[in-house]
Amino acid sequence: MSEQRSVGVARRLVNALLGFKVTDAVLAPGSRSGPLALALAAADEQGLIRLHVRVDEREAGFLALGLAKASRRLVPVVTTSGTAVANLHPAMLEALHADVPVLAITADRPGRLRHTGANQTTDQREIFPGIPFVERVEQLTGGPAHLNLELDEPLIEPVEWDLHPSFAVGHVGGEPDTLDLGLGPRTVVVAGDDARQPARILARDAHWPLLAEPSSGSRNGEALVAYRQLLRHAPLAARIERVVSLGHATLTRPVAQLLSRTDIPVVHVGDQSTFPVPAGDNVTFTEAATTVGADDPAWLREWQAADAVATAAIDALTPGTPYEVARAVNAAVPPGGLLFVGSSSPVRDLDLVARPYPVGEKRLIIANRGLAGIDGVLSSAIGAALARPSARAIAYVGDLTFLHGSNGLLIGPAEPRPDLTIVVASDDGGSIFSTLEQGAPEYAATFERVYATPTGADIGSLCAGYRVPHRMVPASSLAAALAEEVTGIRVLEVPVDRSGRRDLEARMSSAVGAALRP
Repeated sequence: MSEQRSVGVARRLVNALLGFKVTDAVLAPGSRSGPLALALAAADEQGLIRLHVRVDEREAGFLALGLAKASRRLVPVVTTSGTAVANLHPAMLEALHADVPVLAITADRPGRLRHTGANQTTDQREIFPGIPFVERVEQLTGGPAHLNLELDEPLIEPVEWDLHPSFAVGHVGGEPDTLDLGLGPRTVVVAGDDARQPARILARDAHWPLLAEPSSGSRNGEALVAYRQLLRHAPLAARIERVVSLGHATLTRPVAQLLSRTDIPVVHVGDQSTFPVPAGDNVTFTEAATTVGADDPAWLREWQAADAVATAAIDALTPGTPYEVARAVNAAVPPGGLLFVGSSSPVRDLDLVARPYPVGEKRLIIANRGLAGIDGVLSSAIGAALARPSARAIAYVGDLTFLHGSNGLLIGPAEPRPDLTIVVASDDGGSIFSTLEQGAPEYAATFERVYATPTGADIGSLCAGYRVPHRMVPASSLAAALAEEVTGIRVLEVPVDRSGRRDLEARMSSAVGAALRP
C-alpha cells in the first residue's frame, strides 16, 4: 500500500512520534482524523502510547497541556478539521507563553478544496499565530508546534499497523552561556513560574533572599513566605541594590514593580518573553547565572527575621478566612505529591500563606501561568495527575474556574483516570476583583454583575451529571478530608465568604505594616 495514502501518513506520523519518545497522546474524534485515530488506537493496544480520548477539543488541548507540563515530554493532541481546530487555540496560547511542548496535529481536507464551499473546510494553516508551523514531526525543536495534515479519501482501510520508532532524537542544544554575577550588591532572587531549582540553589549559595512564587518549583528550603508584603512594607525593600530573576514572574504587583525599577541592575535568566515588564537598559538577559562564594549572611538574616514577623501577623488573621483553605491545601501535599493551582485568588492565597517544603521531597506545584487564564484548568490538572504518579494529587481552584472548565470531567468509561482530589473554594463569584481597583466603593453599583459575576450554580448537581463524587466540606474539616485515600476523581467544595475580601486584604496589609514598623 502506498505510504502517500492516508493510512500511510498516519503510520509514519505515529512512528515519528515514537522517535520523539512520546508516551501519551490525546485524541478528539472526527471523520477526517479517522486514520490518525486508528493508528493511535493501535499504538495504545501495543503498549507504545497511552491514548486519551475526549469529545471536547478545548478540553483535549488542555489535557495535553497538563500531560506535557508534568512529564516535560512532547504530547500531541489530534483533532479533525473545521471548528475543531480553533478550539485548541486557548491551550496552544498557554503552551506558547509557558513554552510547553504540545503538538497540535490537525486533520485537514486536501488543499484543492480550500476557498470552496466544501464541508468543514477552512484555511487551517498557521491558524495559531506565534506557534511554529511544521511540515513534518522531525522538524520539532522543543516547545509547542502545529502540524496540519491534508488527508484524502480513502481515509481508512484495513491494515496491519507496524509501529516502531522511525528515528531517535538526539541531544538538542549545548551548554548555556552563564553570567558570573559577582558578590557585593545587596541582592534578592525572584523565582517566577517554572524557575525550578536553579533559583533556590543560587540564592542558597550566595546567601541571598529568595522570593519564590508557588509554581516556581523553588519554593522550598529557605524561601520566604510573606515576600510580597515585605516588598510593600519592609524598610529592607528600599535597600535592594540588585535583582536576579528566573522563571516567569507574573503573580503579584509588588514583584512587577520591583522588576520595573530602573535605578538598580536587574539580571533575568531568560529573555523578554519571560520578563514581565518592558526591559530597560539596566536589565541584562542571560541563559544562566552563577556566582562564586557567598555574601555576608546578615542581609539574608534581616529578610528572614522580617518574614517571621510578617508571617505571624498574617497567621493571626487567617482563621475563618479563605486563606485557611489555602493553608490546608499546602499542608496536605505529601512528599512526592502533586498540586495544580488555579489562577486568580487560589494561587495568590496560596502565595501568601504557603510554607516552603523541605528540599528533596519531590513535591510538584504547577499552574497555568503562561497567560494565567481560568479556562481548561481541570483538564490540565487531570493531565498532570495522569502524567505524574504521585503520593497524592490535588487541584485547588475557585468556583468560576471549576464551572468554566467543568467539561474536563467529561471522561469516557474506558479512559484512564487519575486519583485526584479537586478542592473548590466556592464563593459564588470572582473574589479577586474585590481586591483590585474594580472593588473600590465607587464601582459598587455594578460590581456584582460585571465583575463578581455570581452564578448560583449547583456544583454538586453538576458533578452528579458527570458521575464524579462530590461533597461539601467546611474549611475547618478540609485537612482531614484531604488526608483520606482517594480512588479516581472527587470534588471537595469548600464554602468561603468573599464579601469581606477587600477589607481582609486591607487589614492584613495594615497588620503587617504595623508589625514591621521600626
